[in-house]
Amino acid sequence: MNTQIKLRKVALAVGASLSVGMTAPVFAEEAQEIEEVVAVGSRLQGSAAAVIEERKNQAFVADILGAEQLSRTGDSDVASALRRVTGLTLVDGKFIYVRGLGERYSSARLNGAAVPSPDLTRNVIPLDIFPSSIIESLAVQKAYSPSMPAAFGGGNIDIRTKSVPSEFVANIEVGVGQNLNSQDGYTYNRNEKGIPVAVQTAVVRYRGDLSLRGIVEREGLKNTETLSAADQALVINKSLVRELPRDIRVQEESLDPNYDIKASIGNSFDEDWLGGTIGVLAAVSYDNDWKYSERMSAVLDQSFDESCTTKLETEEDAVNSCYVTMKDSKVTTQTEKMSGVFNLGYKYEQHNVSYSKIYLEDTEDESELSISQSPNGSTVRTKAATGQAYRNYDFNYEERILDIDQAVGQHTFMDYMGIGVDWQYTESKAETKIPTNIDYDFIDNYGEDGAYVDSIVTGDDNRILYSYTEMEDNVKSYSGNLTLPLYLENLELTFKAGYDFVDRARVYSTSGFAIHNETNISIPVNTGLGGINDITAYLNDDFVSSNDFLLAFNEPTAPSADDYIAAQKIDSGYFEFDAIFDNTWRLSGGIRYEDFKQVSIGTSSLIFDRITHSTIYSEERILAGTVNEDDFYNALSMTYLGGEKYQIRFGYGETVVRPDLRELVPVSYFDPLTDIRTFGVAGLKSSELQNYDARFEYYMDNGDNFSVGAFFKDITAPIETVLQVGDEDYTATFVNGETGEVYGVEAEWLYDLSGVVSGFFTSGNVTFSDSEVEIDPAKSGNLTNPTKRMTGHSKYVVNLQLNYDSADGQHSSSLVYNVFGERILASGIGGREDAFEQPFHSLDLVYTWYPDFNSQVKFKVQNLLDEEQEVTQSDYIVRQKEVGTSVSLSYKYEF
Repeated sequence: MNTQIKLRKVALAVGASLSVGMTAPVFAEEAQEIEEVVAVGSRLQGSAAAVIEERKNQAFVADILGAEQLSRTGDSDVASALRRVTGLTLVDGKFIYVRGLGERYSSARLNGAAVPSPDLTRNVIPLDIFPSSIIESLAVQKAYSPSMPAAFGGGNIDIRTKSVPSEFVANIEVGVGQNLNSQDGYTYNRNEKGIPVAVQTAVVRYRGDLSLRGIVEREGLKNTETLSAADQALVINKSLVRELPRDIRVQEESLDPNYDIKASIGNSFDEDWLGGTIGVLAAVSYDNDWKYSERMSAVLDQSFDESCTTKLETEEDAVNSCYVTMKDSKVTTQTEKMSGVFNLGYKYEQHNVSYSKIYLEDTEDESELSISQSPNGSTVRTKAATGQAYRNYDFNYEERILDIDQAVGQHTFMDYMGIGVDWQYTESKAETKIPTNIDYDFIDNYGEDGAYVDSIVTGDDNRILYSYTEMEDNVKSYSGNLTLPLYLENLELTFKAGYDFVDRARVYSTSGFAIHNETNISIPVNTGLGGINDITAYLNDDFVSSNDFLLAFNEPTAPSADDYIAAQKIDSGYFEFDAIFDNTWRLSGGIRYEDFKQVSIGTSSLIFDRITHSTIYSEERILAGTVNEDDFYNALSMTYLGGEKYQIRFGYGETVVRPDLRELVPVSYFDPLTDIRTFGVAGLKSSELQNYDARFEYYMDNGDNFSVGAFFKDITAPIETVLQVGDEDYTATFVNGETGEVYGVEAEWLYDLSGVVSGFFTSGNVTFSDSEVEIDPAKSGNLTNPTKRMTGHSKYVVNLQLNYDSADGQHSSSLVYNVFGERILASGIGGREDAFEQPFHSLDLVYTWYPDFNSQVKFKVQNLLDEEQEVTQSDYIVRQKEVGTSVSLSYKYEF
């Protein structure tokens, strides 16, 4: 009996040691052995059984995706993979909505550590930056536990990278593919140098005033016999115009196929000095994708009335009576992703220490060629009516880098009651640069036959805009946990306590320049050798010399801003317990304390002081962007363990959702999800949440399983987006609602169909939910529906998979379906209904052939239904985007 108790104590201690280190990329010899065993059998069912066992043993409701499941569905990055998890939806290919809540209600950590976001518009990490090839597993915890950050709404995502192996591993994979809509597209001559040095110097020298008067005053210019002071200033200004990149050269050409390459190598070695084991793993990947799509966006008429509340007989009638503006675009995008991972680990008895270097780089180059019309005559009318249309060419190149250094350790002290200690120290930096953002505006003239004649530049300002943006976000994160496992008669008890610290600093700056026509007359422009596609060629040296085109520095003034600095510091400590009574009841819970400090300060209106390094921030400015709060956050979970077959869970947690860094300052930016110019606002409050969960899980002997759950969230002061209408466009800002709530049910299953058809099995999940938020009419402006569903919420999410594994193990395939219910993308105003993103029915096919033990050939087709993304408002399409069907073929060899 004593021997049995001792063995159970050892097993419990080892289990606790493994569980507290689940988030760390360290030696996982035992875990690696388990994965190797199950992979010999049914490929998906075996790997699913391993992660299901982990989910089953979690004290709080969680979902797990393993590496084999990621490979099975063919998803190339973390964002795409997570849409397979119950209740999760993917937005803009980057952000995950958990249980219908917006991205602000989900948080992501990397191996248990906080890391910065390289996204310019959000604190949350764009999950598409993480390639699936470096991922060991993804854990989505939907019920709050005190060991995780209190900033928890829908769920917390822990991205677990691959650990050092227990034996030699090496593989290489190459792939090629094509989006069937993207054989041809529009490329341009990209400039990656950023702001020219001469222009930067001029901004400082002339203190931001590049007008002729500003140059004259700063230089002290005087009239001469040959040139007036203004003419001398004109020469200086035009020399600056010539410094800017103007050789754009748009070309229509065939796009290269998509391709990618991935490789990894690792091994472990025994050392004789202490008798431990050293392990190393290195992995690299490169992915290059081209995509062409046609898009439409529109703004409903500000004088929206009954004539637009129902569909008109023809599309032309609808266009002529309901839209202020319509824009048709041809968009070509090149995306390059590079990643490098290096892990070095050391294991000695029950002690593991490792270091990881993770480098991720993601670049996106986009050209958008568009024509805008104003059917109701508020600006330029349709070319059919007046022979004119508004043309815009926009070129944007963005670089995102995430650089992470992480050290982790796990230690189990068997001689001291099996105490487990784990820790992590992480320093990470996110950098985002936009060295090219150039916007050209023209008016096109058309003949009576509708054929293009020429283009003109009017006397308005801002005919050509240059914007340059840089952001640097640094995060230092460290934490430590102490775990004490105890085994008593009919009681297994684990106590856990820990400390978590996050220190973050962000600097964001952008500079804008405009080359505008100083005259009050329209000037014809040369379309260049490339015709209408290469209209950007007109701004050559001869044209600059012979026309009154001048450069201006576009820096906003108070109270607007487009630069800011921000800092954040979170000190946390927690205590947690987990008790299993007679293998029948499990009670887990605890309390967390967080001291949260954050400050965001807009800086653009202080341009002149910043240049002279004498900026003084007023106390009012600092306080307006400051959040300083501390509180306790509780959680309790109770589980009934029905033997090996089933368990029933109940959970409660108190959490918080805080404003993003840039939402607390009057910084303006274009939201990439809505294309709406959005302004931050001082004084936003944090939202407090009460979370309730219940879940029934049933497990069968052959690995089949089924679960069904319910959830309810009560939210105080939810942060919502409120729209405003200008003459021809929308703007948006943020307000705190009065109350909000989200509730729903979700189900998940894995079931073997071999009794019906040999080799087939099905898996999937469905979520049905609803939400409501109330906004004080005094704060909502002319919001159409002050009481409405929460922004971003979908009433249903469905994920279905039909899978096949051949008996000889050489073939496997999956048909994967995903759809979400319509969700509010932007709230309606002025009588217009809310703008809803429509359901997108995604159907993908993945087939894998294993010709021998070392090789793997994978064929993948995405978006088989050739669906398009659509946003509607009052039953009219206001945004439409082609997605296209993509096919790819890859070959992988394991040495």
